[in-house]
Amino acid sequence: MTTPSNVVSESQAGTQTAALPAVFAGVRPFLWSIRRELWEYRIIYLTPLTAAVVFLFGFVVNILRVRYQMHGVWPVDPAKRHELLAFPFAVSAGLIMGTALIVGLYYSLEALYGERRDRSILFWKSLPVSDLTAVLSKFTVPLAIIPLLSLAVTIVTQFIMLLLGSVALLGSGVSVSEIWAQSSFFRLSLDFFYHIVTVHGLWYAPIYGWLFLVSAWSPRAPLVWALLPPFVIGGVEKLAFNTTYFLTLLEMRFLGMTAPQPIHPMQHASGGMQMAEQLVPVHFFTEPGLWVGLALTALFLAAAVRLRRYRGPI
Repeated sequence: MTTPSNVVSESQAGTQTAALPAVFAGVRPFLWSIRRELWEYRIIYLTPLTAAVVFLFGFVVNILRVRYQMHGVWPVDPAKRHELLAFPFAVSAGLIMGTALIVGLYYSLEALYGERRDRSILFWKSLPVSDLTAVLSKFTVPLAIIPLLSLAVTIVTQFIMLLLGSVALLGSGVSVSEIWAQSSFFRLSLDFFYHIVTVHGLWYAPIYGWLFLVSAWSPRAPLVWALLPPFVIGGVEKLAFNTTYFLTLLEMRFLGMTAPQPIHPMQHASGGMQMAEQLVPVHFFTEPGLWVGLALTALFLAAAVRLRRYRGPI
């Protein structure tokens, strides 16, 4: 016998079951759009991989040169030993992640402009994918996909460096365990992940958002339109008030800093990792500049979605 409670339960279960395919149907175009970007822009993963291969070649030459110069004599000074063993790992992270950042900036400026230039936007708009889904899927690439790919490439590269360094130092009188200890592989991997989430992800979001807005609007030469407004604003501020607050804010944003700080040369070599470590989570997530930047990112993306909806091919 069917009771009213059973009827209600069955109807609720049927509603929930029907809602699940609807959710998956909404997520599928988003995931498909990301796959399309990875297929269309192979530079996203080929560039970090190429940088890693080039650096591995340089690392092999360097470790063989160090091995030849040592002649069995290992520096006694701990600082010197740390520099010989740990410095290449910091440089490799800086180069690979710096390369990925350049790729992310290039992609952000090209994502919406390129489809208008080659008129492929007419085809993509004919598909059942909304402008919001298309823009958000493209924005996910520089915000998450490229940084995570660079993180994976960095970790794999440094692990290969450890293996190559261990083989090269065999028979030199240096303990192989020392290179693993000096490189701090596991701690650096966590630091890199933190750097990716905070700096390359959340902190750089308004930069990517601005480039997406320019990419959606620019009639020609998007790079010029992306750089011209900040240049004009900084110039007008300097002439009118003799201050450089706007340019300082831009510098802090690009360098991953929440406040102006003196920069040590080693920070350039390590890709700003020391600056990222200064962004303590409690301070970082309570930093007004972070939330102002995310609010600007939302405005930039909303404008980019609207522009994509109404602007046609160039």
